[in-house]
Parts: sequence; structure tokens; C-alpha cells
Amino acid sequence: MENMLGLLRIHIQRGVNLAVRDMRSSDPYLIVRMGKQKLKTRVVKKSVNPEWNEKLTLSIADPNLPILVSVYDKDTFSFDDKMGDAEFEIGPFIKALKMGFQGLEDGAIISNVQANKQNCLAEESCIIYSEGKLVQNMVLRLRNVECGEVELQLQWIDVPSSRGL
Repeated sequence: MENMLGLLRIHIQRGVNLAVRDMRSSDPYLIVRMGKQKLKTRVVKKSVNPEWNEKLTLSIADPNLPILVSVYDKDTFSFDDKMGDAEFEIGPFIKALKMGFQGLEDGAIISNVQANKQNCLAEESCIIYSEGKLVQNMVLRLRNVECGEVELQLQWIDVPSSRGL
């Protein structure tokens, strides 16, 4: 991976008010895709408010590629049901990383990304300096479904052998 810039750790925190796809609930899991990479969380049984609390890591070669998040309901005897999807860009996060953040106080807000019709943000997303790292908290509104949001956090990981930002 000589073209790799670094790693993006995505902390998949939880789903909120996800769609019901079984009798009274769902068995949701989440898939993250970027280019040819595909990562998956575990299935949370019988929940429309799952707490995944999982960290998935993507290798980033092209920061202009969008990241697609899809939520599915696990079914045993049929195809899994789609429970919505969302897409986000990491451009603003990469831009904030390039600014440098030496000497900042813990909790300092570096940048804000506004929710709009072009992105899937449910609310403003803040890029924050926290515990010596830059993180971006996001609440994504799922599309192609009647309801549901996914909460996640982005964190950059430098890799010594990568070409870096």
C-alpha cells in the first residue's frame, strides 16, 4: 500500500430509532464501504436502538472517495432487509488534520461541518481536538428508509510507512 495516506478509524457508536423490519424489532448490523474496502459490525439482536461501540479501520489512499454506511436487518431464512444508508465525505476532516494542532487546548473546536441537503448529517458535525488527537463526531440521517440515525466518530491514525497527508 505505497499510496496509502494513513488510516481512518471509524468508531460506530450506536443506531437511533432504526426502522422495524421484523415483527416488532430488528436485528441490525452496519456495513461501511469506501472504494473496494468493506467492513461490517456485529449483529445486535432485537433492537432498533443498537449499541455497537465498534471501531472499524479503513486505509485511505484517496480522501476524495465518499464513505457509504448501510444498515441491514439480519434474517435467518431470507435475504437481509435494508434499513437505510448514508454517505459522508472526509474532506473537511483531512483539511483540519493538515492545519496542524500543536498547542491547542483539549476540547478546542477546529471546524464545524453544517448539515445540508448535499450531505447526510442530521446535525452540525464538530471536528475537535481531544486527548491529543483530532476527532469528528457525526450523526448521520439514514436515507431510503422511513427513520433512523447512526452516531459515529472519526479519528486519523498516522502510519510511519505511508506517504502521509
